[in-house]
Amino acid sequence: MHPILFEFGPIQIRFYGLMYVIAILVGSFLIKQEVRRKGIQLNDDEVMNFILWSVLGGIFGARIYYVVFNWGYYFANPKEIPAVWHGGLAIHGGLIGGILVAYLYLKRREISFWKIADSVAPAIILGQAFGRFGNFMNGDAHGRPTTLPWGIVFPSESIAGAEFPNTPLHPVMLYEMAINLSIFFFLWFVLRKREYKNGFIFAAYIALYSFGRFIVESFRADSLMMGPLRAAQVVSLTIAIVALGAILKGRLWGGRSQESEVG
Repeated sequence: MHPILFEFGPIQIRFYGLMYVIAILVGSFLIKQEVRRKGIQLNDDEVMNFILWSVLGGIFGARIYYVVFNWGYYFANPKEIPAVWHGGLAIHGGLIGGILVAYLYLKRREISFWKIADSVAPAIILGQAFGRFGNFMNGDAHGRPTTLPWGIVFPSESIAGAEFPNTPLHPVMLYEMAINLSIFFFLWFVLRKREYKNGFIFAAYIALYSFGRFIVESFRADSLMMGPLRAAQVVSLTIAIVALGAILKGRLWGGRSQESEVG
């Protein structure tokens, strides 16, 4: 594996960036399809504006979150703060940033946030799967050493290989990619075919991803820490409980979607 797909003079095309481009293109197609199916009053140009603003908010939030939890390093190396191609985008920060920007964008246009959220949830988790493949090729977001037969030795120039030279590691990026793809297929081919109250599919996505991430994080070697605890596990458990609480309190699994249910 190698982080650079190809080079043309000084121009480098990296798998990491390519996966984000693919995620945006495929996600945009799926979101447009869902918006049309649900009869949401957004044309294709408005949908693309919504997606681009949300993606920018997500990237900004993901980077800020990562930098805050590694402030000692970035305080000493401030030039590295914008260097996202070196790795360092935290999905929880991305969700916070993306959701906040999406909410503000839709609120200004008086459009149901939760109905849109249900439409974008499958695209988000599929994009996360693409992103984890980018991490795999980049050799970051890596796992702990393992003696299991599927352990992978990463190149010495990668972040994983530099930390654990010539050592098989848990390919946690692939673990999470498999989980994310499974969630996508469940949301897209099972839940999407039925009628639920607004917010159910998005809440289901949050809960399922959070439980998966909680498990995968146990095998990570580069976890962001919250004191003695892994930050991703604390955040994942918290938002999973919130999502399940919202599902149970609102009985979101029953009935048809209604605009009046938007909070």
